[in-house]
Amino acid sequence: MGFAPKSYCSLLYVLVLLPALCYSQDTFVSSRATYYGSPDCLGTPTGACGFGDYGRTVNDGSVSGVSRLYRNGTGCGGCYQVRCKIPQICTEDGARVVVTDYGEGDKTDFILSTRAYARLARPNVASELFAYGVVDIEYRRISCQYPGYNLMVKVHENSRFPDYLAIIILYQAGQNDITAVEVWQVDCQQWRGLRNAYGAVWDMSSPPTGALNFRVQVTGRSGLKWVQLSNVLPSEWKAGAAYETTIQLT
Repeated sequence: MGFAPKSYCSLLYVLVLLPALCYSQDTFVSSRATYYGSPDCLGTPTGACGFGDYGRTVNDGSVSGVSRLYRNGTGCGGCYQVRCKIPQICTEDGARVVVTDYGEGDKTDFILSTRAYARLARPNVASELFAYGVVDIEYRRISCQYPGYNLMVKVHENSRFPDYLAIIILYQAGQNDITAVEVWQVDCQQWRGLRNAYGAVWDMSSPPTGALNFRVQVTGRSGLKWVQLSNVLPSEWKAGAAYETTIQLT
């Protein structure tokens, strides 16, 4: 059983990262940003990237999303520095965010949660920024860092052992994009590709038996490379469980 194509509403989530994020030297790009509201200031677990609660609660739920930067899901997990351009209201550093959803606003590249949007403002003037609704911004891609976390592979809740497997890769550090995922098939002695179901979700029917080794193709500043993830999933993996690797994609 696979994922059917879905149409997502214009909710976007970008997780504002920990202060330990490293900046890149990329030039800032001009754009616009707005925000969406929710009773608890968090996102929803139904974002287009498929991150679920991870996309709701990481970094205290400071989240947002993107339109063209989504790039058919390849942009999921990418980190950005976003700052607004009203000197008397906005901070110089702005907010640090990671892409977790797709959506479109009024000629905006980013739709932020209220927590993320507030972090664009100087102390005690966030209400003035909210009154604008849509603001001019500038953004640049930055390197993600997750202190204390290695790369994790989560088995999607829709997986059904042993017939259908879907995975999401979490805590992806650096400035790399994941462009392919393969699993090692022992009996055939070959790598077998997973399908990009949607967003950051990769799936396959009739996965190999036993403990599973994966490799991911990543593209970034150093070009294209394959990174192997050994013994990631146990032989009896569980839907909804997350398994930690011993590496990071820096």
